[in-house]
Amino acid sequence: MYHLATAIPVIRRLRIPISRDQAFMLMAAFNELMLAVEIYLAHSISATIVFNEWIPIIFGPIAAFLLGLAGLISLRNRPLAIWIAVPTLISSIGIGLLGAFFHLHRALQPFAGTGLRVNVPLVIWAPPLLAPLTFVLVGLIGLSAIWRESPADSGALALTDSYRLQLPYSKTRGYFFLVSLGMLATLISSVLDHARTDFSNPWLWIPTAAGLLGTVVPLLIGFIEKPRRADIWFYICTMLAIILVGIMGIVLHILTDLGSEHEIVLERLIRGAPLLAPMLFADIATLGLLALMDPNETVKKAAQSLEIVSQPEPSTG
Repeated sequence: MYHLATAIPVIRRLRIPISRDQAFMLMAAFNELMLAVEIYLAHSISATIVFNEWIPIIFGPIAAFLLGLAGLISLRNRPLAIWIAVPTLISSIGIGLLGAFFHLHRALQPFAGTGLRVNVPLVIWAPPLLAPLTFVLVGLIGLSAIWRESPADSGALALTDSYRLQLPYSKTRGYFFLVSLGMLATLISSVLDHARTDFSNPWLWIPTAAGLLGTVVPLLIGFIEKPRRADIWFYICTMLAIILVGIMGIVLHILTDLGSEHEIVLERLIRGAPLLAPMLFADIATLGLLALMDPNETVKKAAQSLEIVSQPEPSTG
């Protein structure tokens, strides 16, 4: 279903230059790049970035370039786009899992006394356990986008010319589930990060409430096979509200990191409230809005071909 047209019928008259899958692939590229920047800032806290910590920092820009290239050429040359994107996305998943292992290893104390090996303060103050898994989420989103669903809303992904993977739900509903999963991971990361301040600032409860809403609403929409117009509008308003929460969070983090006289202090920017963390709320919500785009990639191509065929041949007389 073209959910955006269900909510705003006039949208059918607009010619959108890229397909939904292309938009998701370009967002995956953007996320790889921003993850590298965020990880560089986070790893700079120790003032010494070791070899393992350079892996995602170097991988991010390379993956961003390759995924951006795959997204741009996916409509004209899908097989080549798949050959470029799939190894990159699988590598992103591998790096995310490896990073989660390193963070988990830092959070545990296997040789400590009984009751001290795993405790809440240690988990809160350790390197964020879910942060590297963002690479996994980007990989899953990219893999969902690179394989064409044919026919639209069938759940049948064309992995190769001769092999198809049949999903129990449509790609659109799968996108909703991924948005819900991404919002849940963002919510947990936000709660753990803000727990360091004991939630003493009431503003910190806003992203918590937004994360809960952003997790539940896409999940419920994904379970509805044919959402009504009112359902889609509630979903759109939820995603827009979460984007505003993300923007507000960036502003509040910047104000928190400024000096006593509102001057910019590099040390406070690195070690203080993470500048890009609230952006993840806006980023996942943007993906949620992109999921509403037209799922049928072939409609535009068929319409263009029909237009060319239907044009009368020029008169030679």
